[in-house]
Amino acid sequence: MTIAVTGATGQLGRLVVETLKRKAPASDIVALVRSPERAGDLGVTVRAAEYAKPETLDAALAEVDTLLLISSSEVGHRAAQHKNVVDAAKKAGVKRIVYTSLLHADVSPLNLAEEHRQTEADLKASGIPYTILRNGWYSENYTASIGGALAGGAFIGSAGDGKISAAPRADYAEAAVAVLTGEGHDGKTYELAGDTAWTLSDLAAEISRQTGKDIPYKNLPEADYAKALASHGVPEGFAASIASWDVGASRGALFDDGKHLSSLIGRPTTPLSVPVAAALKT
Repeated sequence: MTIAVTGATGQLGRLVVETLKRKAPASDIVALVRSPERAGDLGVTVRAAEYAKPETLDAALAEVDTLLLISSSEVGHRAAQHKNVVDAAKKAGVKRIVYTSLLHADVSPLNLAEEHRQTEADLKASGIPYTILRNGWYSENYTASIGGALAGGAFIGSAGDGKISAAPRADYAEAAVAVLTGEGHDGKTYELAGDTAWTLSDLAAEISRQTGKDIPYKNLPEADYAKALASHGVPEGFAASIASWDVGASRGALFDDGKHLSSLIGRPTTPLSVPVAAALKT
């Protein structure tokens, strides 16, 4: 069985390929990437493929049995790009597609959700057997800001007391591999999230515990948080989106207690202390 992974040089894609190599022969794995020269270290077959260039997809998907479609990073263009891949997969005779969507995409208030809803609909309309992995927030989405919090003396955000059911990317990669290499997943949608939810105050407390410094959480109005992010070099549009996602978190958009993720990987999800420690080492 040939398994192809899109975005294989991305942060999640690399983890999927490395995890997949422990479960399947490297000769059965195909990395689909925009820049093949960046994929030489993956140790699997590499093919050029671009979501936005349908002409690259036919050859890329030839003789692929199962496809992991990792969502595009180009917000605003995702729905069209994903449809290019789904259409090419149908033409190539791909037998199954696994897609990384967004937690509770069907009802999520986050501005990211609509493109995922469209792709889920396109998958269902394609006639190809599918599995939808609705990935929750990655712990790294927040732990990447620890350096700034230490420099500024506080962790800032707009999530209030919202519970965030996050887990490290590696946990989500394991879940994807479990589905790619397992059976009984066709037609299913999994809400993937960490077992133990935490707030940004909890995160700040964990940073304080591990560093021995007093790093409080400072909650800001959405516009102020966006402005603060922009003042540190985040593009204004992206800063506004990040702030809006935090507000969504304050309203429960990033919470889930169904434990589908730990069920798929066969162990508890990784606790917050681990990605915090990893971020402090970098």
